[in-house]
Amino acid sequence: MTNDNTSSAPLAPPVGGFQEIDGRRVFVHRVGHGGPAVVFLPGASAVGLDYFGVQQGVSQFSTAVVYDRGGTGYSDDVPLPCTAAAVAAELHDLLHAQGIPGPYVLVPHSLGGAYAHRFAQLYPQEVAGLVWLDAFHRDWDDFMPPEARLAESVRLSPTEEQLRQGLPAIREMCAQLLTDFPEDVREAVIDYHVSDRWIHAGMAERSTLAELATELRAGPGIPDVPLIAVTPLGIDPGQQALMSEKTLQAMHDGKTKLYAAMAASVSHGEQRVLSDTGHSQLVYERSEAVVQAVRDVVDRADRP
Repeated sequence: MTNDNTSSAPLAPPVGGFQEIDGRRVFVHRVGHGGPAVVFLPGASAVGLDYFGVQQGVSQFSTAVVYDRGGTGYSDDVPLPCTAAAVAAELHDLLHAQGIPGPYVLVPHSLGGAYAHRFAQLYPQEVAGLVWLDAFHRDWDDFMPPEARLAESVRLSPTEEQLRQGLPAIREMCAQLLTDFPEDVREAVIDYHVSDRWIHAGMAERSTLAELATELRAGPGIPDVPLIAVTPLGIDPGQQALMSEKTLQAMHDGKTKLYAAMAASVSHGEQRVLSDTGHSQLVYERSEAVVQAVRDVVDRADRP
């Protein structure tokens, strides 16, 4: 699926600004001081300001950066979907253009894991640590029942018509989850999540999951850096609508084993399981657990 994103991005974000990369604007918002700098990589259908709450927490002890990939959020259009290499290169150029020194603690959520892993493959010396927020992993299919594997999840993804029908519920859910956000940021994030761009960008980015896994398997595994894998096992409404209870349980069992194996693959790895929140709600409902995981990785990465 190719998406030319004919609907232009909004021009005036409530916070942050733009960095020109290859002749187009990329939205970025940075707060805090010190290092290693912490960089949030959004999931599909998510944008940088979805992580505003956890960014504010992290800014108390380090530089915290949120941004929008090209073709999403406030950033200018690019044809979607992109390769993981293209997204990683864009982020690398953005951080350097902003004068934010590496190495970085990368905090990917959901699909952001594909781009964090590719960043680590391309720029291994620029990764100080990883906080894996239920994020994409190239070995997903090895741990999943057939009905929850990547190609099948793409086939089961909601259609544009289904997404449009769900917009009132999305608006209500966002309003409930974002109650602690400043009003201008909250309204901006809610407006994005019921926009045409949200629908089209999310559908496009979710259309090539198996191809992303193949791209990542052609390179090395994650680097041996401090890592915490945060694994939420609560019920996610979106997943519940698409899968049977039996499949959901098998998926939760599989991802618990997957991220435990990921944590065991590095010298200083840890898995933290959260039973009281789901995949999409994690950064809102358990923001304090996310911030603590980031703080712990920053501390471990900063040790000589």
